Amino acid sequence: MKSLPLTEVWFHGAVSLQRLEEGIKPWRIPYTDYELYPPEGIEGKAEICAGVRLRLRTDSTEASVSFAPLADAAAMDCVAEGELRQTLRLPSGATEALFSGLEGGSKDLEIWLPQNIGMTVTGLRIGAEAVGVPLPDTRPRWITYGSSITQCVAASSPSRAWPAIAAEACGFSLTNLGFSGNCHMEPMIGRLIRDLPADFISICAGVNIYGAATLSPRMFKPLLIGLLETIRDKHRETPLLVISPIYGTVRETELNSLGFTLPMMREAIRETVEQLRERGDRQLYYQDGLNWLGPEDESFLTDGLHPGAEGYELLGRRFRDLHEFAFDNDIRRGRVRS
Repeated sequence: MKSLPLTEVWFHGAVSLQRLEEGIKPWRIPYTDYELYPPEGIEGKAEICAGVRLRLRTDSTEASVSFAPLADAAAMDCVAEGELRQTLRLPSGATEALFSGLEGGSKDLEIWLPQNIGMTVTGLRIGAEAVGVPLPDTRPRWITYGSSITQCVAASSPSRAWPAIAAEACGFSLTNLGFSGNCHMEPMIGRLIRDLPADFISICAGVNIYGAATLSPRMFKPLLIGLLETIRDKHRETPLLVISPIYGTVRETELNSLGFTLPMMREAIRETVEQLRERGDRQLYYQDGLNWLGPEDESFLTDGLHPGAEGYELLGRRFRDLHEFAFDNDIRRGRVRS
């Protein structure tokens, strides 16, 4: 096999790329602002590679990604022409993922990095006689922000996380800002989304705030308003979808330590979106999370909260139909509706 020059041009879905002596490390925050995302880069979640992939066009029947030794077991996917071709299960300490047996002829490849750990990529190789070139992603850019239910650690593999499934189905270029246990609507997240290019933005907020009791009913609406208005500083006409929590079993009726339940949060989110729409924000939308995964789907929840691998597949398949307003021809071509 032969090595391709390891440059930033192969990487997609990262917020920033840190050039290290041994290779390139993707981040889901600006890594130079690490200390502005406490604690420790959103509790270590910002360095996890959820949604990050390498894109290339090649006629090679094999492709290899090398990396610094993995801190934990993980999976990587090779997707060719939009179809999953191979998933590799990698043990802790692994340093290479070799995808082989790919069909011949020119094809578009995406190699999805793990959604549960961080990674420093040290090399990219293809067959010795093959040609490989970077594959630009000209699809409309989608940013989705959320919790572990958006990061999707329990998905069967990284390309089977619901945002990846939805992005492929809808023709979007994905940036996944799902941070397990850490979707708390921090001001810096609003600034981050504000400053990223985007043609469509979605936010799934509430369940981490309930679980960690980080916001009271008194502060929930003001922080949500602040998040949305900060994003609107630079995305005045970008379609912005706010989704309330999916079904949460005992969290539907059990008050947390600050007196919140998930139904109370859903109502606060709905009211906030309606208030901002009444003020003129006609590209802001609300969807009740129960319409996405409701009590009738409880069997998909592995622990009363998180969808398992099958549940994430379900969320991915349902996303386009549930939010069909966001997938009309104008938005898919990178334009917004009047």
